[in-house]
Amino acid sequence: MTAPTTRKDLMIVNMGPQHPSMHGVLRLIVTLDGEDVVDCEPILGYLHRGMEKIAENRTIIQYLPYVTRWDYLATMFTEAITINGPEQLGNIQVPKRASYIRIIMLELSRIASHLLWLGPFMADIGAQTPFFYIFRERELIYDLFEAATGMRMMHNYFRIGGVAADLPYGWIDKCLDFCDYFLTGVAEYQKLITRNPIFLERVEGVGIIGRDEALNWGLSGPMLRASGIEWDLRKVDHYESYDEFDWQVQWQREGDSLARYLVRIGEMTESIKIIQQALEGIPGGPYENLEMRRFDRLKDPEWNDFEYRFISKKPSPTFELSKQELYVRVEAPKGELGIFLIGDQSVFPWRWKIRPPGFVNLQILPQLVKRMKLADIMTILGSIDIIMGEVDR
Repeated sequence: MTAPTTRKDLMIVNMGPQHPSMHGVLRLIVTLDGEDVVDCEPILGYLHRGMEKIAENRTIIQYLPYVTRWDYLATMFTEAITINGPEQLGNIQVPKRASYIRIIMLELSRIASHLLWLGPFMADIGAQTPFFYIFRERELIYDLFEAATGMRMMHNYFRIGGVAADLPYGWIDKCLDFCDYFLTGVAEYQKLITRNPIFLERVEGVGIIGRDEALNWGLSGPMLRASGIEWDLRKVDHYESYDEFDWQVQWQREGDSLARYLVRIGEMTESIKIIQQALEGIPGGPYENLEMRRFDRLKDPEWNDFEYRFISKKPSPTFELSKQELYVRVEAPKGELGIFLIGDQSVFPWRWKIRPPGFVNLQILPQLVKRMKLADIMTILGSIDIIMGEVDR
């Protein structure tokens, strides 16, 4: 047996875990031959907080404030998936108005997430200006969130069977104004970035993922759609009221970093289209389902027939998850965010498995950066769009 030839002049470099342009605390152990990447090993777990285990001894309503800490840039999606599971287990109907409000919030959250992907991605490859520009628009989105939910980032807004509060007076007009303004902002980004020769030099043909490869690695979201697959859970699963709006799935054929950039830019414009249609067609009526609290329980005689479970706006603390299992998913900005939920006839879930898009999409990084230059690592990692909060959970 011949001994493997080991080269003496390979250099092993640590990127992270505190590298400033890493998106969270990710550590890459990179093996270099000069400037060429020979191998790359991602080390995860620096942001692990045991989110799945915490879920097992919290009721759904107690657990809601935790979930916004997975992907802390697209917080509405983590809330949506957390209540979609119990809603489907209990077969709870959501009023039309609540569904429209949810869609508006989800799409605003998608734009905010894509903006905070775009800024650091451009900074990673050497363009500082967009980083400052994106904060203007993102600030406006957070103002809208603050007006509707009371919080800028961690909203705790979705509830089983609806939302926590109705939209405040004047909010819809303010949001429509934002939509008009934001379209000019996107045009500005495209003028500044899309045909910029230095930008194209850095991203075109870098980190190519083929169609079959994307499927085999289980990629989702913009990573999958940039490789020529028209797959969007909003069209596939028909959740909430997305079918009622006119919008297109954004996809590209090339599968490189530029294609992923174009998909995300296109998605921001489509999200604005969805928000505008939802704002103009939002129906009246209740914003949460009060019927879900009327359980077929005997009233407690000690309470003098007073229905104490209906006293608050929140779902009752005795909301039980029936003894069955379920996988629910939504199309988050980074891909398919799913939860595998096992109920046990108790107020706590028996198992709460999170399927984070960032974690699955990050798997392909070592393969993409091999035989590339060291500087391309940041381009490829940036184009994957990971948030370590949801990767490590």
